[in-house]
Amino acid sequence: MSPVVVPPVGARIRRARTAQGMSLRALAREIGVSASLVSQIETGKSQPSVSTLYAITTALAIPVESLFDTEGGPAPAPAPAPAPVGAPPGEGTVLHALAAFAADPRRRIGPLVGGGEREVLELDSGVVWERLGRVPGADVDFLLVTYRPGGASSGTGGLMRHAGTEYGYLTAGELVLTLGFDEYVIRPGDAVSFESTTPHRYRNDGDEPAVGVWFVFSMP
Repeated sequence: MSPVVVPPVGARIRRARTAQGMSLRALAREIGVSASLVSQIETGKSQPSVSTLYAITTALAIPVESLFDTEGGPAPAPAPAPAPVGAPPGEGTVLHALAAFAADPRRRIGPLVGGGEREVLELDSGVVWERLGRVPGADVDFLLVTYRPGGASSGTGGLMRHAGTEYGYLTAGELVLTLGFDEYVIRPGDAVSFESTTPHRYRNDGDEPAVGVWFVFSMP
């Protein structure tokens, strides 16, 4: 997979915030974190977690994709709601993954993708995404997802939510899905489906990798 240059996400967040006349403290208060953390994110001294990134884009009413525009230019324009994502900059993080996967929305992947041809992205917290294909104009992420032992979709234990509908089928290992106030153990052959706006988190408490095929359909 060709390397992708990740833009200065913190600086883009700062430009979007100042363009809306929102103070740093006001943004921190809105998303429930310290002003110091927001400052560190904006200056590039700290990277946002997935949940913090979603909270920031929601508070600023900007799409997540606007933070990954590889071209220079003004601050991202406000949008009605955050754009859906499959899900935090730097290589080996979810931000890097989003930048890579959204680098060229017109690019077709397939119709046949061989086992050795998949785009593989190592994410934080022991998660690996392998892209299985893409048809331009279809708002869906089609992924082979692996959670290594101890891996989780949120390293801090926080729940995530985003626009769209999520479908998953586990082929190996075991996953624990926290969905709202409920918890489900997913085993090989089990499938899940739910609205991604429901707070959720996956984790692998087992001793072997949990592997499955996931579809995340974006909402218009």
